Amino acid sequence: MALLDKHSVIEKNATLLMVLSLLVVTIGGIVEIAPLFYLQNTIEDVDGMRPYSPLELTGRDIYVREGCYVCHSQMIRPMRDEVERYGHYSLAAESMYDHPFQWGSKRTGPDLARVGGRYSDEWHVDHLTDPQSVVPESVMPKYGFLTDKRIDATYTADLLNTHRMVGVPYTDEMIENASADFAVQVDPDGDIDAFLERYPNAQVRNFDGQAGVSEMDALIAYLQMLGTLVDFSTFTPDASR
Repeated sequence: MALLDKHSVIEKNATLLMVLSLLVVTIGGIVEIAPLFYLQNTIEDVDGMRPYSPLELTGRDIYVREGCYVCHSQMIRPMRDEVERYGHYSLAAESMYDHPFQWGSKRTGPDLARVGGRYSDEWHVDHLTDPQSVVPESVMPKYGFLTDKRIDATYTADLLNTHRMVGVPYTDEMIENASADFAVQVDPDGDIDAFLERYPNAQVRNFDGQAGVSEMDALIAYLQMLGTLVDFSTFTPDASR
C-alpha cells in the first residue's frame, strides 16, 4: 500500500513524472544504441545480394504506389509456424537496398518475402487481373489496368542515381546503361550477357506476354525476384554477431 502511495505522488506531479519518464527513455536508448557504435556493420554480408535491376526497381515503386505493402508483409519471423509456411526467416541483408523497407506488420494476404519463383508469370497476371479467379476468398482489388499502362525508361537513370544518393551501390556503368537494361530484361534479343554481369541471377523474359513494357511486366519482375537472391542451401549465419 505504501508503494502505491509513492506511485500516486509521481502521477500527481507532472514535472516529476516528466523527469522520470525522460530518465527511463534515456537509459533505454543508451542500452539499445550504444552497442551499435562498436559494430563495423549492423547488416551481415550475404552472398547473392545485389541492387534491384532498373525494371525490378520500377516494379517495386509500382508495388508501393498501389499500396500492396498495406496487406502484404515482407518479413518472415524466426518462428516455426512462419518458417514452415513461408521458408527461411528473413535476413536484414535482404532489405539493405530497400528505401523504405517493406517489412510490414499486417497480413490480410500472405507474406511475400519468398514469393519469387513460387508461381508462374501467367499465374501472377491472372491473380493481379482478377484475384478471385485464382483465390476465390481473396479480398484483393483488381489490377488488370497495369497491363494497359505502357512505361519507358525516360527517368530510370535518375531513379538509380537517386537511390545511389541514399547508399545503394549503383555504379556509373549501371546508371549509364539503365535504359538499355530496363528494356533488355523484357526483350531477350538485347545484350543479355552484359545485363546479367551487372545484375546476376536477374530473370529475363516477357513477364506479361504482351508486346512492349508494361507496368504489369515491372511488377511481376519485382515479385519474381523476391527471396531468390540468397542461396539458403549454402547460407551459414555469422556466429560472431
